[in-house]
Amino acid sequence: MKKRIVLGITGASGSILAWKFIKAAEGNEIHLIISKNSDQVINYEMGKTSADFEKLATYSYDDHDLAARVSSGSFIFDAMVVMPCSMNTLAKIAGGISDSLITRAASVCLKERRRLILVPREMPLSEIALENMLRLTRSGAIIAPSMPAFYTLPKSVDDMADFVVSRILDLSGLENTLIRRWKEDQ
Repeated sequence: MKKRIVLGITGASGSILAWKFIKAAEGNEIHLIISKNSDQVINYEMGKTSADFEKLATYSYDDHDLAARVSSGSFIFDAMVVMPCSMNTLAKIAGGISDSLITRAASVCLKERRRLILVPREMPLSEIALENMLRLTRSGAIIAPSMPAFYTLPKSVDDMADFVVSRILDLSGLENTLIRRWKEDQ
């Protein structure tokens, strides 16, 4: 069944995760918001532009357009993923600051009790960041740091990214075949 997903991309490292997610979610309705700060990271890490990501999305929005339909509680969607999620964006969401379309849509997720998945890529974590994550978890968000697993015996960065993205797809309710599933006889 086709799902409606809002994907926010912020200026943290990890553009490959968002790229793999949007490609793996093909066939679903993807509403893409890319922050201004992510443009530079996307270019540096992948040699791509926001336009490359926008081509893969069903809809894309300017992060400054606070009147876009994804900013309204009346716009129904299955999940919102912010990947990668900068600590700045995470802190704003935790503090209820809705000064961009990404933070406004995330705020709507929390108030409407919809699935909000934040994928921070940062280490080490300060006490403030940990408290913000705890506050968001208590408010209903899912904090899913981009931590690869090694029991899958990854052979490349792509393998490690596939593991993280497969977990986010699972949390979003999207089917995927990016990784081999655990079986009882393993």
